[in-house]
Amino acid sequence: MRGALFPVLGLALLLGACAQTPKPSVTPTLPPEVTKPTPSKAQVRMRTFAALNGWAEDQHGEALKAFQISCKKLMTLPGHRSLAVNGAVPSGTIDDWKSACGAAASLSIADHLGAKHFFETWFVPYEVKDPTSENGLFTGYYEPELKGSFTQGGVYQTPLLSRPADLVSVNLGSFDKDLGGNTIWGQVKNGRLRSYPDRAAIEKGALGALGQPLLWVESPVDAFFLHIQGSGRVRLPDGTIARVGFAGKNGQTYKSVGRILIDSGEIPADRLTMSAIRNWVDKRPVEGPELLQKNPSYVFFRLLKGDGPLGAQGVALTPERSLAIDRRYVPLGVPLWLETRDPLNKNIAFHHLMVAQDTGGAIKGMVRGDIFFGAGDRATKRAGNMKRPGRYYILLPHSVSPIG
Repeated sequence: MRGALFPVLGLALLLGACAQTPKPSVTPTLPPEVTKPTPSKAQVRMRTFAALNGWAEDQHGEALKAFQISCKKLMTLPGHRSLAVNGAVPSGTIDDWKSACGAAASLSIADHLGAKHFFETWFVPYEVKDPTSENGLFTGYYEPELKGSFTQGGVYQTPLLSRPADLVSVNLGSFDKDLGGNTIWGQVKNGRLRSYPDRAAIEKGALGALGQPLLWVESPVDAFFLHIQGSGRVRLPDGTIARVGFAGKNGQTYKSVGRILIDSGEIPADRLTMSAIRNWVDKRPVEGPELLQKNPSYVFFRLLKGDGPLGAQGVALTPERSLAIDRRYVPLGVPLWLETRDPLNKNIAFHHLMVAQDTGGAIKGMVRGDIFFGAGDRATKRAGNMKRPGRYYILLPHSVSPIG
């Protein structure tokens, strides 16, 4: 999950994908600061596919692949369940999507024209607009790659911790439906849910025996950025890849170290990049780690098998087809037609059919999205430079009407 404060640092200000976690075995006492969210309603207007800029030129088979993956997840849910959480664009129930998902399953992702015809046959596009803003904001994220080992030694001294046994996640919607999909994290002490230790305390050993390393990586800065991304690849000494994903977090509020460096005058805003932060930290063996600890948020990891990385929907993400969204306005699993500009050249259109498969702590707003660009140098560069205005259209089955 994710949102850019600066064009070239979008990827470093993102919160990682939130995977599904078990419900707690205790009834928590909710903190007093937890209040019911009251998001404003988005404006929804029916459109035609002919009105979508660039629709005919897209490679629809690539989006079909992502949609097929989401359908497999959707079809495991009860038919009466609504896709949208409270306040989001009405998107029907799982039953409303069964026919479209069934039809998609038999199609070839190599047949782009067939995929285009499928979406035009089964869906109706609706523009989603924020009544207070003409355009939305779209940023990017990627899957980072680190160097690491399953054993500590040599350059591998920074641990990626597995989820501690005492870390509890609470889906507030289980206790009050108006709280929707909001989740809080903590630990139970004396029958009450308490806040979990912050980054500085964890790195100083506050978890004791509960702090079990999953892997050891070479760079503490890379580990820090991995915490922000939430998932990534670790290249082991023998050249093989271990994929790690989000397993939980301490629930502390994320604080941007980039903003700290700007506010303190250490790095001008127009020169703030991942490399600039890395260089600043690496050159200061004392102040560097202290800076990173000023972000109290801390993420725990697990090993992933199969394709990845996994988004908040619990499915593998597809480069340049998976979009992180704000679930208060858009449900997971739905196709979205995105109209924005290329991250490296604003004169080039980025018009793609996407699928909402992820969320992010910094992705807040009616028309707000974070594009998953994949892994590697190209993806890193595109994600880091993605900060463009734009808009999107939600595609809904004919049986669903979000208007009225």
